[in-house]
Formats: sequence, structure tokens, C-alpha cells
Amino acid sequence: MSLRFRPGGSLYPYSSSATSSPSAHHRFADPNDRSSAGYQPKTRVTDRYRIVGFISSGTYGRVYKATARNPVAAAQQASLSQDGSTTLSKDGTVKPLGLQVAIKKFKPDKEGEQVSYTGISQSAIREMSLCAELRHVNVIRLVETLLEDKCIFMVFEYAEHDLLQIIHHHTTQPPGPRRPIPPTVVKSLLFQLLNGCHYLHSSWVLHRDLKPANIMVTDGGCVKIGDLGLARRFDHPLVSLFGGDKVVVTIWYRAPELILGSYHYTPAIDLWAIGCIFAELLSLRPIFKGEEAKMDSKKTVPFQRNQMQKIVEIMGMPTKERWPLITSMPDYTSLSQVRPPTDYHHHHHHHHHHHHHHHSSSRSYPTHSSLEKWYYNTINGVSSTSTSASSSTPSGSSQQPLSSLGAEGYKLLAGLLEYDPAKRLTAEQALQHPFFSTGDRVLANAFEGLKVEYPHRRVSQEDNDIRTSSLPGTKRSAALAPEDSLLRPPKRVKE
Repeated sequence: MSLRFRPGGSLYPYSSSATSSPSAHHRFADPNDRSSAGYQPKTRVTDRYRIVGFISSGTYGRVYKATARNPVAAAQQASLSQDGSTTLSKDGTVKPLGLQVAIKKFKPDKEGEQVSYTGISQSAIREMSLCAELRHVNVIRLVETLLEDKCIFMVFEYAEHDLLQIIHHHTTQPPGPRRPIPPTVVKSLLFQLLNGCHYLHSSWVLHRDLKPANIMVTDGGCVKIGDLGLARRFDHPLVSLFGGDKVVVTIWYRAPELILGSYHYTPAIDLWAIGCIFAELLSLRPIFKGEEAKMDSKKTVPFQRNQMQKIVEIMGMPTKERWPLITSMPDYTSLSQVRPPTDYHHHHHHHHHHHHHHHSSSRSYPTHSSLEKWYYNTINGVSSTSTSASSSTPSGSSQQPLSSLGAEGYKLLAGLLEYDPAKRLTAEQALQHPFFSTGDRVLANAFEGLKVEYPHRRVSQEDNDIRTSSLPGTKRSAALAPEDSLLRPPKRVKE
């Protein structure tokens, strides 16, 4: 994955596509330029794009929304035309995605006053080299990478929404309590997410940080997996993937093998995260919402006891029967700090009180998973937290749209949230799951037939000068409630 720096500041990864053929650049070229065809004259970001406003900032940069000044050229630049990645506008006309972009600006690290090109964060390099090679309808497309004033600008296709925003919208809708995301929407979002993930995995790329904030959705209901800053290739067989960045996935979505200290990342960690996201789309809250244990002064990576506890409460204790290799996990002994889920029927609503004598006998079997109970309570609108009768009586099936997801939804969720990474479904297996071939058909546009209009991404006008704005600047993540969606601190130094 070598990167080629062209003189004049533009940075082009090798690629078999039109992007690396000189002719593709002519429309941007300075007519007075006498140099060879391959030479790319200096283009300023603002020559190519009109900045609409500032979206968000993080530790290593800022993200802006922009429109291409020459949309036709931009669409060709990203070869979006032949990629079929066009969006249908509300009026049914096709607009090339080259029109709207998100520009991620990376600032090099300053060492004294000397700014070195090596000072680009590991995440930025990784994201550039990976994204340049990836082309799939469900993965955010890198349009181009520009280098200007020692800053790197990565230009991505723009997506109006992300799953965090959509979930947030459903939890804050004015009429009444949480309105679930309709089942057809959940099904389509999940299918497209798995489809993008399958493409990444078949391209030998692990995402390693899947979470709702990183999963973009266009206005046309098309899922785009974004933020590949932590992604990496896993096709080099001799390299252990444990490379100093042991702590990867945001803790709520972190697979049990990572919590137990696994040195090797496998595609299965992304599928655990997708299982967590599926559950969150159903219940509108993270299913395993643990509190992160911070590193101590000795920089030892702590055992995430609380996160493991949250998983065990729903999934039961992992055992050798369920996960034969668990005893060889580096932090296996730390499991003794985790309490077995004695009271695992607290998810039950009170109608089942007369069953309790059955449970007392099975309490000696702490591996029991209450995921099934969690799932049916969730899709049937039974509140697990509240004990009031009103909340646990579903008021008519019209109020319980998710119940149509049925038993296949549970089987798919259980297959994704499987303790043993070797038994966990792969993306390909999940796509073949009967959940998608039964019941409602999978919509290509997740929002098809939807009555809700999801709010658009907020873009602020202050500090929207892409050239001068200080970096990383004040963290105005308010522009993207409730979490900074496009940027996240790199979290580690050595690679």
C-alpha cells in the first residue's frame, strides 16, 4: 500500500482506477503549466471545494462539510459514476455524490518549530492507505487526499446521518417515550452494515472500531461504514496483530476475547460489535454499557471488569463448554473478579412471578444466558427497568412494531453475540441468515416508506475557515450531539 507524493502537493495512492491516470487530472490543471502530463500543479483545497461549514473536531483534526466546485470532475475523480454510488434526491433526480463531501483535516505533529512529514498520525496514514483501495457501496468512499501547508486533507463522500444520530432521534422524539426504529429500517441498516463489513473482511481489512457513531447513513438510506482510522489489514500471516495498540474498540462494543486479553484480532471482533449495534438499534440503548477502567500510572492495561460484568449479566458466565479455548486467554484468571449472574431473571417482567421456583433450582447453572429474555422483552415493548404495570403491558400490537422480527431475529443476535469467536457468525454467514430471507424484505433504501424525517447533520458557521482555523481547537462536539462522530483520538502511540 505505497503512497505516492506528487510534486506540487497532491497525494495519490496507487490505484488501478481513473484517479491515477494523468488525464483524469487535466480538468484541474493550470493551462499555463508547461510540465509533463504527470505533474500535478498545486491545487488549494479551497480551489476545488467550497466550504459549507464546520462539523466536528477531535484530537488530530477537524471535519468540514463542503461542496465540489466542479461536481462532474469530482464525481469522476472518485469514479463514483461507474461505481453506481449516486444518490436519489427527494424529487427523484440522480445527483452524483461528488457534490457534497466531508473534508477531514489532519494537522502534522509539531516537534519544536520543525514540522516533519513523519508527524502525521499513524491513524491518518492507515486511513489514507486503506481507504484509497476500498470501493464498496457500504463503505465511505475516499474521493482524494490533498496536501497543503503541511496539512493533509482527506476528502470523503458526505453522509447526512449516522446511527448514533438516528438512535438519539428515536430516544428524544416528542410524542411519548422511546419510539422504536421500525423493523424494516433495522433490518435494512443491519443488512447493509454486514454487507460493508463482509466487503472489508474479504479485502482482508478489520475495522476494529465499529460503533453507531462510525456508521454513516446517506439521505437515501444507504449505510456507509466510516472512520477507518483504526482499521488494518490482516492478510500478513506472520505478524501478530498485537502491536502496542491493545486497546482498540470503544469499550461497550468490545468483544469478550479482547477483554480477556487476546493478542490477536480476528474478523470476529467486528461481528461482536455488529451484534451490539443490532441490539442497540432494537432497544435504543447500548446493551452492554460498562464503565471503562482507566490505565494506572504504570501504564498497565487494566482488566475491564465492569464491562465484562455487564456482558455476563445478560450472556451468562463464559465456560469451557461454551468456549473451549477460554482457559488459554491471557486474562482468564481475572474472570474470578466477575460475579455470576445470580439474579438473571430481573429482566423478567413481573407477570412471571409464579415461575420463580423453577429458577431457584437452576441457579447453580450460572452459564444461563438471558439474552433470549432480553430480546423478547425488547421487541415486545416490555420494559426491563420499570416494574409499573402500565409499562409492562404492551398496549396493542400496533405499539409493538418490532415483534414482527420474531425468532429469526433472536437467532441472528445470538449468533453474533457468541462468546467463542470461533463459533461466532462471520459477516458472510450473517448475510445468509434466514432473518433476512423471511418476513419483511430487505430494503435497499433503509428509509423507504418512512414517516419520520431524520434531522440533518448540524453544520456550524463559526470557525469554518478550513485554512486558518486553529487546531485541534476547542472541542465543539456540540455540533454533533451526543458524540463526536467523525473523529476520535488515536488512543495509542506505538504501532
